[in-house]
Amino acid sequence: MEALILEPSLYTVKAILILDNDGDRLFAKYYDDTYPSVKEQKAFEKNIFNKTHRTDSEIALLEGLTVVYKSSIDLYFYVIGSSYENELMLMAVLNCLFDSLSQMLRKNVEKRALLENMEGLFLAVDEIVDGGVILENDPQQVVHRVALRGEDVPLTEQTVSQVLQSAKEQIKWSLLR
Repeated sequence: MEALILEPSLYTVKAILILDNDGDRLFAKYYDDTYPSVKEQKAFEKNIFNKTHRTDSEIALLEGLTVVYKSSIDLYFYVIGSSYENELMLMAVLNCLFDSLSQMLRKNVEKRALLENMEGLFLAVDEIVDGGVILENDPQQVVHRVALRGEDVPLTEQTVSQVLQSAKEQIKWSLLR
């Protein structure tokens, strides 16, 4: 009887998904080629949503993958790892993502607020996981780093509302001097 010996490795994530209450994709980031085409990804997302949206549990094994998930108002958050991945680490990533977004959205974690703050979501996911490797699981650190990165955006890459807000703040500070 041969034992399967796995090489030591870093904790990894295969995908992070956020779906709305109809199972439609709001955010998806896949870190490997388990589902190489968009068609396969969408089929997997529909399958995962159909299996999880009516249950109160937090973990599922689906298509040979470990899936941890959480719902909030009209959003479903998923972190997906391989079948041998540590469920507690996957849950730590999920909780870090959810808590970071909760702080950034001022406890208003719902579809409309998330869509208005997608850049913060992208930055938060990049701070938590890079190339599938888990980098951070402390929401305070993630929110702090996202705030720092948000301040350093060059003028040419800012949205009109960001430019106007920056101009308002500069005018306000010049009047207060």
